[in-house]
Amino acid sequence: MRIRQEAKTKVIEICDRYKNEPSPLMLILSDCQKEFGYIPLEVQEVISAETNVPVADIYGVVTFYNFFTLEPKGKYVIDVCTGTACYVKGSQNVSDKFAELLKIKAGQTTDDGLFTLDNVRCLGACGIAPAVSINGKVYPKVQLSQVGKIIEEYRKKEEA
Repeated sequence: MRIRQEAKTKVIEICDRYKNEPSPLMLILSDCQKEFGYIPLEVQEVISAETNVPVADIYGVVTFYNFFTLEPKGKYVIDVCTGTACYVKGSQNVSDKFAELLKIKAGQTTDDGLFTLDNVRCLGACGIAPAVSINGKVYPKVQLSQVGKIIEEYRKKEEA
């Protein structure tokens, strides 16, 4: 797949913004993630050409940090906490219920591009375990019976 010229121009503009920084890669990747919603190989190749950082090194950074992604995310990103406190309170079952109802696995996006399901190590909400965050909105003490209602809440937003 080739990158469109407008996108390539935007990546070059982002790279130029940080030309005088001693270590610009994280800043460039962060801006590209914000701009495109993900960092595909084609974008990494343009960054490599502009910064002289090998694509393999860029790929290593993108895949190491969980806030970067190689695939587009859904409009609504469902983060299910699987840290110790949440796990003990049943968060894996909550994640499995989201997966079942959305017909995807953790780390995947629904075909309509509406939802991405991710398991995360910690939301910092141990006192309200099991916790789920959707685009930053935290749902406390999520029970299996609530999962369908939560999904429906976001589907209704799309119909409005």
